[in-house]
Amino acid sequence: MSAEAFRAHYQALVAGSDRIADARVLHLPAQVPPWTDTGIDVEAGEEITLLAAGRVVLSEELDLWGGPRLYLWGRIGPRGSVFNPSRDTTTVRAEASGRLYLAIYSGEWANRHGDLATPLEAYAALRGGIDVVAIRWRGAAASGLAALRAAAPGDALLAAEAARLAAPVAPPPGWDYLWILGRADIFTRVRVDGRDAIALRAANDVGILRRPVDLALAADTTLRWSWRVSQLPADRAEDTLPTHDYLSVALEFDDGTDLSWYWSAALPVGTAYACPLPTWNARETHLVVRSGSEGLGAWCSERRAVLADWRHAVGGAASPTRAVAVWLIAVSLFRHGVAQAEFAGIELAGAGRRLCVDGSPQGVA
Repeated sequence: MSAEAFRAHYQALVAGSDRIADARVLHLPAQVPPWTDTGIDVEAGEEITLLAAGRVVLSEELDLWGGPRLYLWGRIGPRGSVFNPSRDTTTVRAEASGRLYLAIYSGEWANRHGDLATPLEAYAALRGGIDVVAIRWRGAAASGLAALRAAAPGDALLAAEAARLAAPVAPPPGWDYLWILGRADIFTRVRVDGRDAIALRAANDVGILRRPVDLALAADTTLRWSWRVSQLPADRAEDTLPTHDYLSVALEFDDGTDLSWYWSAALPVGTAYACPLPTWNARETHLVVRSGSEGLGAWCSERRAVLADWRHAVGGAASPTRAVAVWLIAVSLFRHGVAQAEFAGIELAGAGRRLCVDGSPQGVA
């Protein structure tokens, strides 16, 4: 559906519904940074639905692009907390009253209010845009969507949001998504092969699942986990920006850096490098712990000496002193592939303590 057809279709659809208190059909050009006033005023407790389509293109030559799931964000009020759709559609309940603003997100947020940490000039290189229907409901969003679907039974976006509301995907207990990348629907809690695990499936998507911990780093500190990787998102070396699709287990440290242990499609085990993304280059380091197709589809167990790996991968005179979070990372947006895996038995241990992802500190026998 073209942008013009999108706008004509949804303007006609929302105009005749008594379930809708207010609605706008907007085009957000990729080059316009970052916030657009929708003209919709929302009261606390009201539900808002966004239905969106389109692409933001970083480079046609390199096939770098993303849809609303990756580039559309919102906030209520000029200092409200930012939110993003976990798919190309979303529904949110307003925590406070205010004007609804929508944004094309390019770069990195400086804070949860939606101030940019990166230069506005970066928007000039973008192409394309996002078409979005913003709806303020009179009553529950689910019943309003049902009414619109009755009027437009073949509408894919309405069907997608109705299905998402009926079966929401929650992150595993104790975990949440790193807010600067936003929420996703790619990690879920599962029971597999007789044990609790976290399943991952990311198709042209990105997310960092974060679990807070607090453990002083010592010479004997180890990070252990098991994973069954069924599909790698990459088919080539991941150490360049256009190919930086991967899945990993990582530790966030008290100095704001993180170390990511990952399974590479092509780089040799032991390869280490700083993240090739400009906004992550100074804080994230990647270390290859497995490579190639051997072991894919089978459970594999890892045991890493944290400080020894840090010295090998990062080096320098000063090392971090505490681990403050465990991350599960999945990136499949650069080559638009699929990452699929399960993670289990994630554990930090050292200096007489053991931290499990789903329990409290325990003494080490």
